[in-house]
Amino acid sequence: MPRHDRFRPASAARASIASAAARLMAEDGITDYHHAKKKAARQLGLADHAQFPDNAEVEAELRAYRSLYHGEQHPELLAALRRAALELLELLADFRPWLTGSVLDGTVGEHSSIDILLFADSAKEVEIFLLNHKISFAHGTPRHDKAEAVLVVETVVADANLVIFPVACERIALKHRDGRPRERIKAEPLRALL
Repeated sequence: MPRHDRFRPASAARASIASAAARLMAEDGITDYHHAKKKAARQLGLADHAQFPDNAEVEAELRAYRSLYHGEQHPELLAALRRAALELLELLADFRPWLTGSVLDGTVGEHSSIDILLFADSAKEVEIFLLNHKISFAHGTPRHDKAEAVLVVETVVADANLVIFPVACERIALKHRDGRPRERIKAEPLRALL
């Protein structure tokens, strides 16, 4: 490791990691923030015990990166993903759908997927609904301990992850891994964004 890196102030190291992690997420399609930060720190030659930026710092850098390098295409992609999300929210209205994730917060890229939270009595109920509407789906891996299932459906723009929770969880504020509340919106506010 170069000598100057060992003595780099913590705030400068955090900023460097956030910037490099955002680039990795944008260019390589990495969706896991912790993985992107670890890989960025390794690429920068920083020690394993370097202080990582929080996810909000990486998100800010990701927005800046997309604005700088994908200035013209980014708004078009974001609008297309939001339109596809709105169609799904309207189709799945019986399951109290909420849009969340990168399509909502604007950090989408070519590797992004649409994340929709559903609240149903059971995952089977949603599966039967999709089958009745002749919508193919695959099972994904839930990343939240309260999620019953994740069903992945294809849209014309990107895959959509339908994350199914019990009805009782709708009023619980879901959080990101770093503790920040997870933003989510229903169809009407999304329509206003478009």
